[in-house]
Amino acid sequence: MPRPSQPSRRRRQCLAALAALPWLAARAAGPTPRAWPAGQPTPALALPAFEGPAQDTAALRGQVLLLNFWASWCEPCRAEMPSLELLAERHARDRLQVLAINYRETDAAIRRYLDLLPMSLTILRDRDGAAARAFGARVFPTTVAIGRDGRAAFSVTGEVDWTGADARRWVAALL
Repeated sequence: MPRPSQPSRRRRQCLAALAALPWLAARAAGPTPRAWPAGQPTPALALPAFEGPAQDTAALRGQVLLLNFWASWCEPCRAEMPSLELLAERHARDRLQVLAINYRETDAAIRRYLDLLPMSLTILRDRDGAAARAFGARVFPTTVAIGRDGRAAFSVTGEVDWTGADARRWVAALL
């Protein structure tokens, strides 16, 4: 009895490429905000600052917060940071605050990063990664937006131009 033929290597490659099309299309469209899951509470966040006083999101209620989880070794994080700074400067009067939460790096690593790419954003230390886990940040950069009511509104994974039209629309909805 003849055996059923195995799909050719070329056919398997074509099928794999077709399966990847939705993922590729989503990547080409750029990062999109994901609504915070309904019924999931916003985690508490109290972290030491790299320089300056510790920050507690409960004390910042009434402001719009962007929690940006980043690391110095992350190229998209480095590329995104200047637009986050510009966004924070443009909306300081609107009580928007961007908190740059460094993921599990030493003081020396952060200092080396700041020597190369200075920034004015408040840097918080997530020394053990617990804050990133609590907010679902598994890929860097990940930014979580918190409304004035203290509730998470959405998260965005990947590099974002925070001065672009899409990001301005996302932030304007919270302001």
